[in-house]
Amino acid sequence: MKIRIKFRKYGVMKFIGHLDIMRYLQKAMRRAEIDICYSGGYSPHQIMSFAAPLGVGVTSDGEYMDIEVNSSLSTKEAINALNATMVEGMEIVDYVKLPDSAKTAMSIVAAADYELFFKDGYEPPVSVEEFALGLHRFFMEPTEVLLVKQTKKGEKTIDLKQLVYIFSVESKEGRPSFFLRLSTGSTDNLKPELVVGALFDAMGYSYDSNAIQIHRKELYAASADGYIALGELGEKLFEGESEA
Repeated sequence: MKIRIKFRKYGVMKFIGHLDIMRYLQKAMRRAEIDICYSGGYSPHQIMSFAAPLGVGVTSDGEYMDIEVNSSLSTKEAINALNATMVEGMEIVDYVKLPDSAKTAMSIVAAADYELFFKDGYEPPVSVEEFALGLHRFFMEPTEVLLVKQTKKGEKTIDLKQLVYIFSVESKEGRPSFFLRLSTGSTDNLKPELVVGALFDAMGYSYDSNAIQIHRKELYAASADGYIALGELGEKLFEGESEA
């Protein structure tokens, strides 16, 4: 049976890298007595994959991992069992059964929502209104917004208009907060700090990564109607309906 689990990562846990998070969740599966499947061979490992690894220092309300299980508790029971093993900064928020034919979240993730805002103790260089005007001139008015992106194979010129689906400036307690929906995945993966940093450059300001908190809100797969949250591709298991 295929299961998709959604979890949050916040607080001090944002400083823990992806590989350590993966090892931590493997231990959590054992402690919660989740009947997870293991691979064969001389060195069996839990069948587990992640939609899109989160960078160190980034918080999130919308992380996903896929597992395979031999049998399952109900959604509520599984969430409670897993959260009983969690430390502060990690929380399981959903647990759904996928169709047998479902592809892994890693292979279908296509977009992600982000919020970027100024941390306490750091002052934005200009007001919300001035950032909104700068955004309009930088991103809304032009037919293309070319940017040089560093890749493993060297530099690559990309058009942000093709990869940034939503870009807005909002007020968060009277201070600028940036909302983005970006292309995400193995083919066209775009980092939010690259996009907001380009806006800062266009307005004549320096982007200070220490001043900005990046928060991932959700991950999506492409659908006929646009995008669908990865968790919505499954269905909850109710008590008395859990499967073996």
